[in-house]
Amino acid sequence: MSKDIRIKKGLDLKLKGEAEKNLSVVSRSKVYAISPSDFHGMTPKMVVKEGAKVKAGEVIFYSKNDESVKFVSPVSGTIQEIIRGDKRVILQILIAADSQDVHVEHSKKNPKDLSSQEVKEHLLASGCWPFINQRPYDVIANSADSPKAIFVSGINSAPLASDLNFTLEGKKEFLKAGFEALAKLTSGKVHVTTRSNATFMPETDAIVLHKGEGVHPIGLVSTQIAKIDPINKGEKVWTVQMEDVAIIGELFLTGKINLQRTVALTGTGFDKPSYVNVIAGAQMADVVASNLKEGNYRIISGNVLTGDKKSKENGLGYYHNQVTVIPEGDDYDFFGWNLPRPNKFSIYRAGMFSFLTPNKKYDLNTNTNGEHRGFVLTGKYEKVFPLDIYPMELLKSILVKDIDQMEALGIYEVAPEDFALTEYVDVSKQDHQKIIRAGLDLMIKEVG
Repeated sequence: MSKDIRIKKGLDLKLKGEAEKNLSVVSRSKVYAISPSDFHGMTPKMVVKEGAKVKAGEVIFYSKNDESVKFVSPVSGTIQEIIRGDKRVILQILIAADSQDVHVEHSKKNPKDLSSQEVKEHLLASGCWPFINQRPYDVIANSADSPKAIFVSGINSAPLASDLNFTLEGKKEFLKAGFEALAKLTSGKVHVTTRSNATFMPETDAIVLHKGEGVHPIGLVSTQIAKIDPINKGEKVWTVQMEDVAIIGELFLTGKINLQRTVALTGTGFDKPSYVNVIAGAQMADVVASNLKEGNYRIISGNVLTGDKKSKENGLGYYHNQVTVIPEGDDYDFFGWNLPRPNKFSIYRAGMFSFLTPNKKYDLNTNTNGEHRGFVLTGKYEKVFPLDIYPMELLKSILVKDIDQMEALGIYEVAPEDFALTEYVDVSKQDHQKIIRAGLDLMIKEVG
């Protein structure tokens, strides 16, 4: 049964630099990078060596933990280098791209005509399985499992996030096939939540469609799961990004895995914030080419709350559909804590005036405006955290590794991204997302 979701707890960061709805042209990267660190908890086992020729969609490594889960090359070319770190841990695989891609050809299939096992095998063989994540723990789903439900968020509510009505325009058939494939993987329902103005959704009986309204984090699947079908101990649900549903559907309809994404270039560091079509793993230097302003700016693969800091030599994150560039916060205000600052945003009213202009947009930098210290009880976490969980108590239980308390406080219901806003409003400058990730990893190790 469809549900309308509305939340009031949360926070919309109103930043300058929203992408204009037009496509800019960028050149094809000469080198593409695949980083195993994009797939948390996965230990890669290479199946190709340096110098090997690969096609787009050809397997380059698989997961040691689940050998049926394969990871494929986004482009055709030559394995240029396998970069390793301490203890020979694989950090990156660099692929020197051909001028044009030659794809691995898979058979075209209608998901409605296939069994659950046949759909699963097709996704595993093609390299599309890594798009499916599991809750609890926020890791790639175990291919041997069957979830009670699958959730897809059709709302991008993060700061300056891409507009799905624009990025998914013309992809209704791919989305429909993708939803039909996902419906085969669960005995439960495929829940999809969109805003009321969404125009990208196809008509299909494979899903249950919900409407969601409110501030960020209305777009996060944890918020939607909690409101629609909460996770209980021992249960598993799977999640997929809306853009990745289209990639899955395109695989079934065309027989090719196409890792090209429409990426939003956002933030005040761009001369012309816009959209570009690039392939996953493209070098940042090519993604942002000739569009960066002069000055000291930080490049972020993703949004400002959960994205990863990148250099121009790094590749676009595997799951990212946004690149944000904002000023580097390397300047400090003398007695800044004691002076009125009308041009800075804060949910705290001391010395700030942003509450008087709720629709004003800001050019914020990366400065944390303070240093790490012990937790300070302010009551602000709960103002931006819509889940029925005590956020500070959960964070503290993780720090002391109290597994029973972590379970009682809802560790199975959350992912690191759910704590991005509490981290932002924290006067203690604690790294909430890192703490939650450590807690989830501990639960994997101790509970499984």
